[in-house]
Amino acid sequence: MLDINFVRANIDLTRKKLDERGFPLDAFDRFTELDERRRSLIARRDDLNATRNRASQEIGKLMKAGRKEEAESRRAAVREVGDHIAATEAELAGVEGDLNELMSALPNLPHDSVPVGADESANLEVKRWGVPPAFDFEPRDHVELGTALGILDLERAAKIAGARFAILAGAGARLERALINFCLDMHTRRHGYREVLPPFIVNANPLFGTGQLPKFEEDLFKLTDERGLYLVPTAEVPLTNIYSDEILDGAELPIKMTAYTPCFRSEAGSYGKDTRGLIRQHQFDKVELVKITRPEESYQELESLTSDAEAVLESLGLPFRTVILSTGDMGFAAAKTYDIEVWLPSQNTYREISSCSNCESFQARRARIRFRREQKSKPEFAHTLNGSGLAIGRTWLAILENFQQSDGTVLVPEALRPYLDGMERIERK
Repeated sequence: MLDINFVRANIDLTRKKLDERGFPLDAFDRFTELDERRRSLIARRDDLNATRNRASQEIGKLMKAGRKEEAESRRAAVREVGDHIAATEAELAGVEGDLNELMSALPNLPHDSVPVGADESANLEVKRWGVPPAFDFEPRDHVELGTALGILDLERAAKIAGARFAILAGAGARLERALINFCLDMHTRRHGYREVLPPFIVNANPLFGTGQLPKFEEDLFKLTDERGLYLVPTAEVPLTNIYSDEILDGAELPIKMTAYTPCFRSEAGSYGKDTRGLIRQHQFDKVELVKITRPEESYQELESLTSDAEAVLESLGLPFRTVILSTGDMGFAAAKTYDIEVWLPSQNTYREISSCSNCESFQARRARIRFRREQKSKPEFAHTLNGSGLAIGRTWLAILENFQQSDGTVLVPEALRPYLDGMERIERK
């Protein structure tokens, strides 16, 4: 959530930044109206309270002076003022509710370094690593490869759960597990993250804290009982909210966490787009990276977090590029995002495999995550960052497509072989 005091003091800048994101400004126009109404009602309430207090003091003096009849006549006027106060407070509560709802719907403001543009066409490439493989045969996509190898079964998965679920079997299941362990080991042993195994089900509060609720509820899987619980769309949600409603010791920052979870997304509105195979599933595995930092260190930490995610692809030998997302392509909570895109031979293009974002204080304000620089200093909102390190299903399919051989087998990247008992090649069993 944005700082209301910042928005109030920087109306024109906020309007400009929201416009760069493509946010409808007519929705923001209500801010000034509601904020002025709120301040007017607060002033009225305070004046009425002062009037009532003065009248109460006068009544007390009259009672002490023995002028009870005059005092009683004044009580009716005081009760009338009290009724006005109650009505004003009720109106104020309604205005504040509308203002909070508006503020909750405002996206984060893009950092000045973010390229301005309406969509992904304005994204800025900042890095390219590796050379896409050159095949002397027509490369097949991961669905053809996985099905032929007997390690991917989409038809039986659909029988069990419906469209856009998958069964991985044999070497396919082992490859998925190997990738999870490989990513966790790299981030804990080489990059210094602490491994966490969080709940895979959360209530509404963490989802509000990270920005999925209330705006994106249709993208979530909600349990049907009365407890108001949801399946996690990403480990970012439980990891970030471990420290909700807490004041942290600034000396302990940055906090760096990594976690594996399955992720569940309804992908509302994406039907007919990228639905073949494992590209866009309702359930997928992911290893997530989350940092909680001091504000002045968050952009340095974003660079290192992005580098940590890139290192996984480099170790696996998968070609990729990194882009800065434009203002029109960024996620709701992000102030700046790097997308890492892996090369997919079947599509002859790069596709997203990780998004690494600095949310600045946007999530911390919603989740009330604060820190103290010194023991007696005033609490400040921390900055939160997150990134995929990596999306396991997309890494799985990128390995199949980039390391496929003319005979339909798939070479296993050397870095993964220790996790697969030395397996060098995936072939049909």
